[in-house]
Amino acid sequence: MLKAALQEWGRTCINQISIVDPYPDRPKPVLLIHGLGSEGTHWGFQFGALAQAGFRPLAPDLPGFGQSPFTGSAWRLEEVTGELAASMRGLGCASLPVVGISMGGVIAQLLALAEPELVERLVLVNTFACLRPKRIRETVYLLSRLGLASLSGPQAQASLVARRLFPQEEQEELRQLIIEEIVNANRLVYRSAMWQLALLDLRSRLREISMPVLVITGERDSTVPVENQSELARSIPGAQHVVIPDAGHAVVVDQVERFNRVLLEFLCQ
Repeated sequence: MLKAALQEWGRTCINQISIVDPYPDRPKPVLLIHGLGSEGTHWGFQFGALAQAGFRPLAPDLPGFGQSPFTGSAWRLEEVTGELAASMRGLGCASLPVVGISMGGVIAQLLALAEPELVERLVLVNTFACLRPKRIRETVYLLSRLGLASLSGPQAQASLVARRLFPQEEQEELRQLIIEEIVNANRLVYRSAMWQLALLDLRSRLREISMPVLVITGERDSTVPVENQSELARSIPGAQHVVIPDAGHAVVVDQVERFNRVLLEFLCQ
């Protein structure tokens, strides 16, 4: 039921990037960038609220995920960022709000740094400029994911990630959905993305970000440490920081109404 509902949206394809485009008649485009192992349909809980406010949600499947193929020899965050920028310009977007969660938030930061004229305002959700863990259990989780990705690819860690994202028994359908998406991801892309994210450090460049920025943190995020997100918000000049209570890493799904309210308040300023 949930899978069917999330996959019934219309799509646009440009430069081999498949983009969920459910409301092409809305006047104000907004770019929504998904996290590692996910795809554009996971923003489905935001589409209706955004459309009601006059926004045209554009939620691409990043190369190697969902319905977007990866045909190159090496997957790099900076190159994916450039492909997204080219796709948005191909759709006629001169400047638009950009929202990214987790890995998508990293790409959103890279986009704001490389193509500032394209990014009208920036929303960074459960993400980081540097992922260095600050606690032993966080280090163990990151190393276990890196090890599994290196040795066996995304399939080996799908259940581990799904249980961490959706720990409640009533979230079984969501767990199965993310497991399927992770398993279907390109193995080489997934492994490459994990290592690049683990080694990334954008902290020295955050002061270059000049557009309005909102950092949204799930209070119970167990994937990206809350301290790392607070550091991100403090390091960007003028950034707002909102912590959503009782929300985990998948805040766009497990606290839909609260998240949508915070998102729209910022986008409509």
